[in-house]
Amino acid sequence: MLKVGLTGGIGAGKSEVSRLLDSYGAVLVDADRIAREVVEPGTPGLAAVVAAFGEEILTPDGALDRPRLGSVVFADPERLSVLNGIVHPLVGARSAELEAAAPPDAVVVHDVPLLAENGLAPLYDLVVVVDASPATQLHRLVQLRGMSEQDARARMAAQADREKRLAVADVVIDNDGPLEALEPQVRAVWEDLVQRARTGPADAAE
Repeated sequence: MLKVGLTGGIGAGKSEVSRLLDSYGAVLVDADRIAREVVEPGTPGLAAVVAAFGEEILTPDGALDRPRLGSVVFADPERLSVLNGIVHPLVGARSAELEAAAPPDAVVVHDVPLLAENGLAPLYDLVVVVDASPATQLHRLVQLRGMSEQDARARMAAQADREKRLAVADVVIDNDGPLEALEPQVRAVWEDLVQRARTGPADAAE
């Protein structure tokens, strides 16, 4: 088994790389998806979030109001730290369960937005960073996701800067260009990962 950490700044295109790797046959462990699951209505995770932030972060039907919570935590590093302290241990436990269920020769890709921020690189045999310039990230967030420039900048500022992400990278996928330039890069990375999984993780970061 080869354990791969996949990360990238918001708007860099990590989700598209994750989707492609999944389509090629990777066992995908999506931290964002798991983070949503662990705070669904009725979970201990949601109860802990409500205890920390109040019932105003709930929708009328009792689900987590993500935009409202996001507007609170992304503008306040201390409150973001509180939220991460609740959610990250739950995500880690569920991720470990999914990894343990994967076949012995699998390439297990952990899609982790905050890998660099939380010092998680040592958990993986190899770290893949999807890279784009801050200007490209901002453009995508505003033009493609419809965020305000202020909100986009706040979310980017809440993450590690580009240099910190690149510092933990074993493999960098350049996604500063058009979408059609991405797939050939990801295919080549996938073929390399499969080869590394066959030869063993001892060679992963060479």
